[in-house]
Amino acid sequence: MPRGRRVAHSVGVAGFALLLAALFGYGGVCLWFVEHERGLVFQPMQRRSLSPIAAGLKGVAEVTIATADGERLYGWWTPPPAGHGAILVLTGKGVVISDYAGLYRDLAAHGFGVLGIDYRGNGASTGSPSQLGLREDARAAFEFVHAAAPRAKIAVFGASLGTWPAIAVAVDRPAAGVLLNSPYASVRRLFELRGWPLPYRLLMADPLDSAALIGRLHVPVMILHGTADRAIPIAEARRLYEAAHQPKEMIEIAGAAHADVWVGAARQRALAALAQWTAP
Repeated sequence: MPRGRRVAHSVGVAGFALLLAALFGYGGVCLWFVEHERGLVFQPMQRRSLSPIAAGLKGVAEVTIATADGERLYGWWTPPPAGHGAILVLTGKGVVISDYAGLYRDLAAHGFGVLGIDYRGNGASTGSPSQLGLREDARAAFEFVHAAAPRAKIAVFGASLGTWPAIAVAVDRPAAGVLLNSPYASVRRLFELRGWPLPYRLLMADPLDSAALIGRLHVPVMILHGTADRAIPIAEARRLYEAAHQPKEMIEIAGAAHADVWVGAARQRALAALAQWTAP
């Protein structure tokens, strides 16, 4: 073989080898993502919640809630006064219910019954988190409130990660309204916007696509979102708002960071909406 052709052949072989190595490397990254997806999405918290007393709350019971698929969820429960509604609180990721003690206290002080839970795999709750699992957890929590306070209307308050199961349980059960604090259009879109360049539509088992689900709601929806939210861009909350049916309202809090919107006039409007939705 002439020398020039040998050189070209060697270059071609080397190029093919590099391409093959790149493809194997990319495939390896995809496999790593599939294996670690749920840890990245849900960030389960092994730290246990403080007791209500240790968190500075009185009149709050620690409860255990059984799910339809056999898990046991740790929660805090305050029954509503006669003639008042109840709020199911679904938290963000990487927290336990005692991290929401301030919100819990605020809701109870305004006359609501309140149930907050640790998702499966978080705190003292059994199991491992997944999209289907969070939906089961929210259903079980809603049914607990309905059984404990059968005359109370129930509104759902979802924060950050908890906004998808808040929408899902309001599709599955007769919620009076849905309040979404710092929501996303879908977790898959967040990875597409900010993650590695991977085919997430093919890889993700738990896309948490709120925008695809919220159109099935036929109860009032209120969205709170900060304009300075770096974790979930406000454009994603606007996408979710556009996908929702009326009646709906979106409150944008200027300068507020992620999940830092329970303040001022937004808080007052949200409390008023919860009271209106759950009024007898």
